[in-house]
Amino acid sequence: MSATKVHVTTTLNYWDDPGDGSKPTPIYIGKGRITNERPHKAWQFVVSDVSGDEDQYTLDSHGFQYCRHKSCEEAFTDEGQIRAAYYAECEQLVKHITGARAVHIFNHKVRRGPTQWHHLGLKNLANRGPVTKTHVDQSYQGAERRLRWEFPNEADELVKQRYQIINVWRPIQPIFKDPIAVADSRSVPDADLVGAEMTEDSFVGESWVVRHNPTHKWYYKSGMTPQDVLLIKCFDSDETVARRSLHSAFEDPAYRAYESRQSIEVRCLVCY
Repeated sequence: MSATKVHVTTTLNYWDDPGDGSKPTPIYIGKGRITNERPHKAWQFVVSDVSGDEDQYTLDSHGFQYCRHKSCEEAFTDEGQIRAAYYAECEQLVKHITGARAVHIFNHKVRRGPTQWHHLGLKNLANRGPVTKTHVDQSYQGAERRLRWEFPNEADELVKQRYQIINVWRPIQPIFKDPIAVADSRSVPDADLVGAEMTEDSFVGESWVVRHNPTHKWYYKSGMTPQDVLLIKCFDSDETVARRSLHSAFEDPAYRAYESRQSIEVRCLVCY
């Protein structure tokens, strides 16, 4: 299959390390708002289009994987319907692709808001938009925290087996503005990652923020539709494969004036 590739020269926002050994500013999410005051700095990158070569990128080789999957959901406006019908679809999809024994979904995020949604004040979560900062949702320690939070009684046994955290990312409408980029895990050494605390309601988690490194290799798929699903690996306890993929929304200058991007991501704990 041949496809016209659209590589994009853009900027990606990296954590601006103050250099004094201090930890990244904590993020707080709850009561209808998110507070995120971490300093970031923009660096230029070319984000390469995988169109036509999607099969070359897998969860275990690169930390991300594209697949085709039609959902019975279209609007993604009914929370109950998302949790019932769409969660079940995502569980089956992840099991089919990974061969996992069990998939436990712990939350989801629908994004329909503007690019600069963080600055909207008290009700900014109601206008949740794309995250334009390079990150991984869970650090290695943060992944175990999440596992123990979700399975307090079984966690001591579960950590002895392979487990992962995988995000199932899907467009709700065709993607033009603020597409999502993912980085090849092999191009990102652990030394570039810094643990950063994030409290959501009463759960105190830890994510990775990222120090800039020009060797990071970034990818996206142009023109994603609701049938194009991206699986993003946030964590893998197996140290012999890709363990995590940085990701971030980015600005494609050609679509700056378009309507806000609409997408949904579902967060999965995957057990083997």
